[in-house]
Amino acid sequence: MTATRETLSVELEAAALRALKAEWATANWMLFRDAMRPPTFALIDSASQLARWVHDGRRIEFARSTLLDHPWGVVVEVLKHEMAHQFVDEVMGRHDETAHGPVFQQVCEARGIDGRAAGIPESRERTDADRTVLDRIRKLLALAESPDEHEAQAAMNAAQRLMLKYNLDAVSTKRAQRYVYRHLGAPSGRVDEAQRMLARIVTDHFFVEGIWVPVWRVREGQRGSVFEVCGSAENVEMAEYVHTFLTHTADALWTLHKRAKRIAGDRDRRAYRAGVMVGFYDKLTAERAANQERGLVWVGDPALEGYYRARHPRVRTIHRAVSAGSDAHAHGREAGRNIVLRKGVSGGGTGSGGLLGPGRG
Repeated sequence: MTATRETLSVELEAAALRALKAEWATANWMLFRDAMRPPTFALIDSASQLARWVHDGRRIEFARSTLLDHPWGVVVEVLKHEMAHQFVDEVMGRHDETAHGPVFQQVCEARGIDGRAAGIPESRERTDADRTVLDRIRKLLALAESPDEHEAQAAMNAAQRLMLKYNLDAVSTKRAQRYVYRHLGAPSGRVDEAQRMLARIVTDHFFVEGIWVPVWRVREGQRGSVFEVCGSAENVEMAEYVHTFLTHTADALWTLHKRAKRIAGDRDRRAYRAGVMVGFYDKLTAERAANQERGLVWVGDPALEGYYRARHPRVRTIHRAVSAGSDAHAHGREAGRNIVLRKGVSGGGTGSGGLLGPGRG
């Protein structure tokens, strides 16, 4: 028996089209300096194409399956790809080369858009040196599963130092890197303190740039936010692993705390989870200070900054205070300071994961 293809209601399709129009307007302003006129949008049934720019009708067509089978972040990347076609066609007036020729590639490169025909970013192939370093990080995090607290902590610290040295070497030698983006976690309607602190952990300590981006939840017909990171394929993969690990660990610690304190409800869950993230952030910051005393100082990656700024040229930074007034927050912070990053949780985000999985290199 053939499975029935999932469909959206007329109302949800109309809402998705409005969301696409809004994304087009934002990208036109941010990436193309409002150089283009708005096209019309349509949904089509296609098994062979994600989307396409149609010159004759001044129309961007999206396959319905693209909206249903991919996260909104991928949908937006596909949209940017088609906007690059529109820009080459209508603004530059270039019709003398193939659709994905040199001019199109230059337009995409300057704006952090994936210029491949598929329109969906992919990670670069790893070199032998990459595999060697990642294997060593994997083995160190496996040692961090030791029941001996000091041995486990030493293994985690060694893994962090190795990552730091690897990235310092990449920047100092100007080693060619292919940068990618990835959305971490599921889109949510509200970003709480724990999520914000987790984002700070990832960006401040794991060699990626990050930004909260708006998304459209197609099936619910509602807006949301998701955290995007940009970096080398290896660092993005590690960032996703850390994000997943800490999300699961904070939930597990809250369950243990409830049991130990005989707490019935989840009223203090948000405050406790936020405290966990703050505590782990404190721990990583202390280790970074120790690495600086060893002469290992991370000052950033200019090439990554260029990639990030190409994708997000008009970034607005908002600083929020960290709350620390409740007992639940204090208990969570204490628990967070005792977390040891281990190899035990597999990636569960939107990407392929696998940095710490068995048999990957």
